[in-house]
Amino acid sequence: MAAARGHLLLIGTPLMIADTLEAWFRAGAADGFNVMPPFFPGQFDDFVASVVPLLQERGLFRADYTGTTLRDHLGLKRPADRRTG
Repeated sequence: MAAARGHLLLIGTPLMIADTLEAWFRAGAADGFNVMPPFFPGQFDDFVASVVPLLQERGLFRADYTGTTLRDHLGLKRPADRRTG
């Protein structure tokens, strides 16, 4: 529990972890997650290799992006540059 620092601590198979994340998301309990593995890069790499593909299959994690910036991904126009006019 101390390792989670007050956050949800998920331990289990990739399928169990994906199921829990999906349940929270579909219930409206969360609209996204910050992944905080106890060490890098090993467990983060494991998460990306094992859990992310399951979430992608379920349509819960993007496989492709529409642009190179967050603004592009959200479909937002770039604001006018106040310095040029």
